[in-house]
Amino acid sequence: MAQVESTTQREIAARPEDVFDALADYSGTRGRLLPGQFGEYEVREGGDGKGTLVRWKLQATSKRVRDCLMEVDEPMEGQLVERDRNSSMVTTWTVTPGSAEGASRVTVTTAWKGAGGVGGFFERAFAPKGLARIYDELLANLAAETETEAEGRAGA
Repeated sequence: MAQVESTTQREIAARPEDVFDALADYSGTRGRLLPGQFGEYEVREGGDGKGTLVRWKLQATSKRVRDCLMEVDEPMEGQLVERDRNSSMVTTWTVTPGSAEGASRVTVTTAWKGAGGVGGFFERAFAPKGLARIYDELLANLAAETETEAEGRAGA
């Protein structure tokens, strides 16, 4: 079994602390950001960053649905790590200052132990691209959410 990894990133015109707070708000904002591939979303414990336990079903393809039970940790400033209790999948969200004043760069990396054999070959070839498309949509939703809030503060 080989490690499979997918990384996606986006520059967002909002302050890093605001972007991080939106990502860490599992009981509010995060549920609104999820694209259609995520279903049955529910917060089971906590709801804000470290100590949160959240469940969802991720339909990566028409035939592949993962039942995810994610434990959330914050090992360092600007970083959320979601570890799936049901698999080897780990998703790491990192928010750093962006290239412009008051902007953020968000990087999301998901890694897991892939299958072996022919199935593993196809998983390594296609799963990262599919997951990148899903997270790109989530990051676009995050940008829309946080950039709108930033514009509202600037106009006040």
